[in-house]
Amino acid sequence: MRFQKSPLENGLREKIVADERFSGDMSRNEVEIDLNKFMEMIQENNDLKQKIFELEQSDKANPWQKWIHLSAMVDAWRIFPRAFLGVYMFLLYYSTMWFMELEAPTLEQSGLISIIVGAGAAWFGLYAGTAKDKINSK
Repeated sequence: MRFQKSPLENGLREKIVADERFSGDMSRNEVEIDLNKFMEMIQENNDLKQKIFELEQSDKANPWQKWIHLSAMVDAWRIFPRAFLGVYMFLLYYSTMWFMELEAPTLEQSGLISIIVGAGAAWFGLYAGTAKDKINSK
């Protein structure tokens, strides 16, 4: 049993064929399209998908990401512990030079130098101990 096409379907088919973009049997969901037109449609589809992907990703971007990278860099380079250790070394040198220039140091003055030298051991222990934690945690 064959189905007959209505005059409307025949007119639609003739209009599409006359447009020279599409041709084929519309009743079987088949379309013939020029290869260049098909490639343009594929490219346009891919461009739209890429644009949608970029818009979705821009919504998820963290506005503070630059600061996070900066803090990771400061942490990796260990800037603050090195600065504190440098300041400590400066103070240790000048306090030691001051103590050695004294003709008769008192008990309080020698106690101050003892505390400064003892604090150096604590500073160095904290400085060296943080490196082990960083290496083991990775």
